[in-house]
Amino acid sequence: MNGSNGLNGSSRWSQRGQRPVRVANCSGYKADPGYQMRRQAEQGDVDFITGDYLAEINIAENAEAMAAGKHPGYEQTAWDGIEQTIDLLASEQIKVVINGGAQNPKGLAEKTQQLVNERGLSLNITYIEGDNLLSVVKSQIKDGIYAHLDSSNSEIQMVKNTLALLDTEGRPIISANAYLGAREILKALELGADIVIAGRVADASPVIAAAWYWWSWSETDYDRLAGALVAGHLIECSAYVTGSNFAGFYEYPLDQLIDLPFGIAEIDSDGSCVVTKHENTRGIVTVDTVKTQFLYELQGNVYLNSDVKAYLDDVEIEEVGRNRVCLSGIRGAPPPPTTKLAIFYRGGFQSELVINATGYATEEKWQLWEKMLRYGLKRKGLLDKFDLLEFQVLGTPQENPRTQHASTTYMRIFAETSDAQLNLELAKTMGEYGMQHFSGFHSTRNMAAAAPRPFLAIYPALYDQNNLDCSVHMLAPDLTATRTAVGHPGRYEALEARDSYDTSKAVQLSTFGPTQPARIGDVCLARSGDKGPNLNFGIFVRHADEWDWLRSFFSLSRMKELMGDDWREEYHLERVEFPKIWAVHFVIYGILGRGVSSSSRLDAFGKGFADFVRDKWVDVPVRFLDRARYVGGKRKPVQETASASTLRRETRAKRKRADSKVG
Repeated sequence: MNGSNGLNGSSRWSQRGQRPVRVANCSGYKADPGYQMRRQAEQGDVDFITGDYLAEINIAENAEAMAAGKHPGYEQTAWDGIEQTIDLLASEQIKVVINGGAQNPKGLAEKTQQLVNERGLSLNITYIEGDNLLSVVKSQIKDGIYAHLDSSNSEIQMVKNTLALLDTEGRPIISANAYLGAREILKALELGADIVIAGRVADASPVIAAAWYWWSWSETDYDRLAGALVAGHLIECSAYVTGSNFAGFYEYPLDQLIDLPFGIAEIDSDGSCVVTKHENTRGIVTVDTVKTQFLYELQGNVYLNSDVKAYLDDVEIEEVGRNRVCLSGIRGAPPPPTTKLAIFYRGGFQSELVINATGYATEEKWQLWEKMLRYGLKRKGLLDKFDLLEFQVLGTPQENPRTQHASTTYMRIFAETSDAQLNLELAKTMGEYGMQHFSGFHSTRNMAAAAPRPFLAIYPALYDQNNLDCSVHMLAPDLTATRTAVGHPGRYEALEARDSYDTSKAVQLSTFGPTQPARIGDVCLARSGDKGPNLNFGIFVRHADEWDWLRSFFSLSRMKELMGDDWREEYHLERVEFPKIWAVHFVIYGILGRGVSSSSRLDAFGKGFADFVRDKWVDVPVRFLDRARYVGGKRKPVQETASASTLRRETRAKRKRADSKVG
């Protein structure tokens, strides 16, 4: 083994509660291959391997395919990981907790037990039930008792068709899964489980449970549980904390960012954690990668889980060694009485038509084509029958282009309907006017996307935790199971209104000295992502003296201004600050429609939004730009300036202090 602890299976659990627990994550989505689990077990010492295989959509797709007899219900990559790693798990006594059971945790657990039997291993396999509420929801949906996740905020407008699932005949419900917390996993571990297979437990719940069990915390150790919740948030997204999806990737050799390792969290008794990775692997763990992952997919300054509510305002992030970053300062409180319930239903049909235009008078070409199609649909009496019809122009022709591609942009015509025939009529109308096109009209040879395809839509609801009936099932070698019921949190705390504010005592931007036009990304890093129908965006600076500028510049009104024509008055915007990490965070409610699976945006996951904002030109203080190493994503020529020399001295001193802490 290559790990720093030099542990082996026999000594690992004798140290339980005496040192930080090492939790390695092996998956952030179903596509992550099974060898990532094996790597986490063989490349160094870890106590737990966790895996998050579920995005909101794939658990619903599993349910639909499973009902049709075309899918086992669990994620194949989760099984691949177990199959590749099972011998190492047994010899090193590493415990595994994953939600890869998806819609069929029992099926994956039984398959794992059969593998254990075949290999002659001594491992206890458990699975968790209680998240699947499909039959309950189907029987109750007409009663209208399932409040929308954002219903408590009167300023949020629900987008069109948000309540379409009430039409259960026209839009039948496919799946309904509650987001469970860590207590079911904890119970399994207390019963002696070596492998715990769950369905829709929240992304960070496996990590919370691992730390909870290791440290024997009580359910009222809210600060500690909240710290573990954020630790789970940091490592649950595949390689996002080790260099993937990282805004500053261009500052590192590209070969270092290929075939990345996944993250490890060393969680201490107080809930603080050090994020790291196995030694002698590629990738990076820096203050910047941890900050960007911390800001990802938040919904303000409060992070919710079924076991604990985490307050993030005072978060601190600091380097404590090479590829070792400590996060602390998280406060906890009792969980809310409700949890998220993801209800998926057949939303109707989608289609896309893509055509290209080249060069001269491009803007007028797109105006003509949209008018042409709208005219044709209106003449047939169809224009107002679409649930959604958008004409999206993507790209800008390059001035004095060197190639035809540089001069070409495209229009994406996106349609959603409840009737597939209507989608076909859109394609027919385009064909009807196909020879009445603008000059230079052309399109892809493959128009398969124009055919109507069914899609699933999400309704994120609230569900009372006390109505959940969750249980742990311990398998015997003959596949019989012993069921143990799991109770509910002993105490709840009602959800408060979300904080949203402009900065206090904003500083006049003129006080920062001379400015020059530059990209925001020249001095800021950022990350964005999806939270159901909403998009989150966090942005931060790297130097303390830039914080007052960032918080004063990035106001609520400025954010709307930077969004330009993408901002709509039906959206709702919230803003909070994380002053100890020099970050501002926004949530844009409603911009993703009903959610990823039914969003009309090309960037349906919201991941590109951060770099869209970073590419905006604004007036930036010259002294900030003087010390920037990169401008426009390109490295500046090496110049021996006073500010550059100072920065290098500060960096060397910081690294020296960090190394002394490790020693």
